[in-house]
Parts: sequence; structure tokens; C-alpha cells
Amino acid sequence: MVRWLALIFLFLASPAWAADAGKPDLVLTGQVLGADHQTYKPVTFDVPEGVTRLTVEVDYARDQKTVVDLGLLDPVRFRGWSGGNKKRFTVSAEDATPSYLPGPLPAGRWTLLLGVPNARPNSNAAYEARITFERRPGVTGFAPGPLKAAPGWYRGDLHMHTAHSDGSCLAQSGVRAPCPVYRTVEAAKARGLDFIAITDHNTTSHYEAMAELQPAFDQLLLIPGREVTTFQGHANVFGPTAFIDFRLGDPSVPTIKALQDAVAAAGGVFSINHPSSPSGEQCMGCGWTVPDTDYDQVQSIEVANGGSQRAQGGVEGPLFGVPFWEAQLNAGHRITAVGGSDNHDAGLTPDTPGSVGRPTTVVHAEELSTAGILAGVRAGRVFIDLDGTRDRMLDFSARSKAGAAAMGGVLTARKGEAVAFTVSVTGGEMAGVEVIRDGAKLPVAVGANGAFTVKMGDKASWVRLNLRDAQGRLLLIGNPIYLIPLP
Repeated sequence: MVRWLALIFLFLASPAWAADAGKPDLVLTGQVLGADHQTYKPVTFDVPEGVTRLTVEVDYARDQKTVVDLGLLDPVRFRGWSGGNKKRFTVSAEDATPSYLPGPLPAGRWTLLLGVPNARPNSNAAYEARITFERRPGVTGFAPGPLKAAPGWYRGDLHMHTAHSDGSCLAQSGVRAPCPVYRTVEAAKARGLDFIAITDHNTTSHYEAMAELQPAFDQLLLIPGREVTTFQGHANVFGPTAFIDFRLGDPSVPTIKALQDAVAAAGGVFSINHPSSPSGEQCMGCGWTVPDTDYDQVQSIEVANGGSQRAQGGVEGPLFGVPFWEAQLNAGHRITAVGGSDNHDAGLTPDTPGSVGRPTTVVHAEELSTAGILAGVRAGRVFIDLDGTRDRMLDFSARSKAGAAAMGGVLTARKGEAVAFTVSVTGGEMAGVEVIRDGAKLPVAVGANGAFTVKMGDKASWVRLNLRDAQGRLLLIGNPIYLIPLP
């Protein structure tokens, strides 16, 4: 019965796939005959040099009650056996579909092993195995497609740690123990988040657990991430699953340019973490002090960090990252502000700064997928909900005679022209909206309808919003609209 249920409900999920939208590199066909009953049928194929990920998908005719199980061997070792519970699987150096082993993909003769527990006498069932090679690491994911295909605002946490680095939580006995990945995922589900990036320090070992958990959490997107921890600063890298060398200053990574180039080559988002934290013995390499950073290759900066918020007793203090970020905006760089809980204990209660989802980064994306969320971060249509609520919203748009733009976008207008802005707020009052231009608060009253105007200057500028409550406490941090004067 179990076997037949497995065949009826084929488990289609496989981790970290990106290439299957195109044509497979190999298509292997053949027949499973009655004579193959209760035998193992090897189907060999050659893997070329330089393959970083291998995906196999098998279909076969079932109308004659033939049953086919699947396994895989590389030229050196056994790589896994999924029997009849999967028709598709992936293996790579860093992660693999559950049932299969990650590790290097040696070039040479591989074997797709077809086990045949049942084939009726004189039967003849055709099979087709489609094999796809990826030769370059890139942005992938652990879900076989978007969890939601619709555009919308999606809420998530972009900075979290587990037992794969320095995350800990309470064991059954009440003592503190390394905290398994599933605890963080369960906490994110309970918080009502749409996506999370687990960012253990310098490692990729947590991807195996994420790949295993993603099919069971099919409403919570698990984004590949890691915190690149150097002696001069920490940065999250989102998207790629392949190892990226973190040894800044070592001959292997002599400069920040080499590190940033590696992230860019892999298609990742490079996001500076807690840039205003102290460095040195007080907090080893926590603040961003890396010389010669190319801020045009920085896609986001973590301006609100849950651990920093807890340490200083509030959001706005010496560890607040907004001044650092705004200095880069004023230098002409277009970098998205994000937040992260920097959670190290999945058991923290939701009202605690630094608990899972506090703060929450809210991203407008075309779909709930790794590629969709990262595209939304790059585009800058993002705001930070410092309390991690489920419903507060902040958005705005601008219009000039030359066109229109939404948060994260670029608008052109003539010098002296009044640019019209429209604000949308949920979970707060228009009276609590602050208008920030080039880092300074403007004495602009936002109307009850969310309207205000700003005159275009003679230089490039930017405008963004904050939302505060009646007591002045900061609730939401918005990203800019960039204003460019026409000649």
C-alpha cells in the first residue's frame, strides 16, 4: 500500500533547481521488459568536466503495472536511492534532494539505477530520463517553482542563525543546545512570514536541512543565504548555493573586489550587515570597515538589526544603520535598505527584538520565489516593519510632467517643478509620516489623502518616508524614490 501511495502521490519537490525551464542536456530512453522483473537495470551516461549541479527527471509507462525505483551512482560512490517516491532529483556540491548525497560532481561515467520490483511477463514499458547539467553556480532555490505566482507584498526575515553556526535554543531538559534549522522554520511559520533567509556564518551546510524542509513548508519560501564574516565586516549573500570564499585578506581573496566579484559572478545579492556596530575586541569585525568597498556592487544594507535593537534598548541609537546607509545614498549609490532579526535563538518570544521576524523586511515582488524576492530587493520597493507586524504597510509614488515612479524607482522633472507624491499607509496615521530628503527631515505636511509636493532641485536627490506612532516611536522605514533633474 505504501508503495502504491508513493506512486500515486509522486513527491515532485527537489532542491535548488534553476535550469529545468530549458531543454535537458541528455535524454535517455529505453524499455523495461517483463524479463527485468525484480532486477536492477543500470542506465549509464557521461558527465562532462565543470558541471556544478545535475538534475534527473524520469517518466515511464505505468499502464502495464510496471513499477520502477530510482537510484544514482557517480564514478566513485553511491549517491542515493529514492525508490518510487520521487520522479525528479538534484545533486550538487552543497546540497541534494533528500534521499541523495551532496558532494563534488566528478566527470566520467555515472549510472542511473532503475530498480524493477514489478514487471508482468511479456510487458514492455517505455521510460525516458531527462538529465540537465548546470555548469555555473547561480541563484537557485529549494522549491520547484514559485510558492505564489501572483505579485504582491511579501514579509520575511533576511538574517537568522541556527546550529550550523552560533544559533542555540533550549533543549528538552532546559539547557541551551545548538538549535536545529527546523526550529527557525517553525518559528517563521508561526510568525506568519512569507519568506526567510537562514544566514549561518560562512557555511553552506544548512542548505541540506532547508532543502529537506521546503516541501513540508510550502507556504514559506526558504531562500539560500549565508553571512560572509570577515575581520572587517559582515555581509549576507542571498541566492547562490555554491561555496563563496570568505577569507578576505588571504591570498585566496586578497581584496573586497575579489569577494564582491565572486558574489556578482554567482548572481547573488550582497547585503552589508549591522554596519554601525563596533569592531575590534568589543565585537570582532562586526562594523563595516572594509576599505575600497565598491558600493555600486552592494545591493542592500541592513539598517535595522534585531540584536542591535535589543542591545541598545530601542531602534534608534549608536548601532542604528540608517545614517551609514543614507551616506551612501548621498554619495550617489542606489542601495536598498533592509532589516533582519539576526536571530540566534528561535525560541525568543515574538515581542522580543531579535526574535524571528522582528524586524520584518517587506518586499513587493512579482512572485514568491527566490528570484522574485531578490529582484524585489534589487528594485528597492521595500520597507522595514520594525515590530514585525502582519499588516502595517508603507508605500508611496511620485509623479512629474515627465512620468511617474514608485518606491525604489527613478523620476525625472524640470528644475523647480513641483513633484507630486502620494502616500499609502496601513497601521498608522498620516500625521506620523516623516518625509526625508537627502537625509534631512523636510517640514512637509502630508495631507489626510496622503498627498504632498517637493520641488525638484538642480542636482540629483532622493526622497523617502518613515512612519512613527503618536509617541514618536519609529514603526516603519521606507526606501527612496530617486529624483533626477532634466537638463
